[in-house]
Amino acid sequence: MAETPLSGKCALVTGASSGIGRATAHALARDGARVALAARRESKLTNLAESLESKYGTETLVSPTDVRDEDDVASMVEETVSAFGGLDVLVNNAGLARGDTVEDLSTNEFRTMQETNVDGVFFAARAALPHLRESSGNLIFLGSFAGQYPRPFNPVYAATKWWVRGFAHSLEGQVGEDGVAITVVNPSEVRTEFGSEHGESFADRFDPGSVTEPEEVAAAIAFAARQEVATVSELDIYRRDKFAHF
Repeated sequence: MAETPLSGKCALVTGASSGIGRATAHALARDGARVALAARRESKLTNLAESLESKYGTETLVSPTDVRDEDDVASMVEETVSAFGGLDVLVNNAGLARGDTVEDLSTNEFRTMQETNVDGVFFAARAALPHLRESSGNLIFLGSFAGQYPRPFNPVYAATKWWVRGFAHSLEGQVGEDGVAITVVNPSEVRTEFGSEHGESFADRFDPGSVTEPEEVAAAIAFAARQEVATVSELDIYRRDKFAHF
């Protein structure tokens, strides 16, 4: 069998059951990685695992996880390390949006975004770092266009993505000397089921080819995961007309 860029490597993807996470799992498996799949929807993870094993002949691990629960997250990482003998790549992808305007945002919606987009990202990074130090691995964060520019709608979601970006780059300074590479990948609109919990999803809102596809974001994540010495600090994945009317 031909050598592939991530042969022998172990990767863990949060939010793997759909969208960018699912596409990323395919991209990493295609590159030869063994892939641990984490999300809350176990049946979707199981179907994805079967697809990856059949298509790429790779090993997989299904790890049903709620990233808001720090014990769940710690178990997710330990299960991955136990199954694969280590951890080379963590893709911190799990995230969600709730509500819209600040006045109409309920406390529960606010806390759900904070607990998922902020706490969950922290819990996963904290649990994975000792293992990524051992492997000189790659820690990849799914940021957002919303974490770089002011966002008139849903400013709380935007603020969580500003936090992700700030945390990732600050952590980059803290652990870079230990050999851990950190990347933030910032997409603009991506045609996924994102937003479906409270209305029209991006997949329904945008026609194919009009905005970024999940596979394009996954390709950027896989590129960052392939780095063995260098750090790809930040990658912006925008549709080509994004700045036409700024």
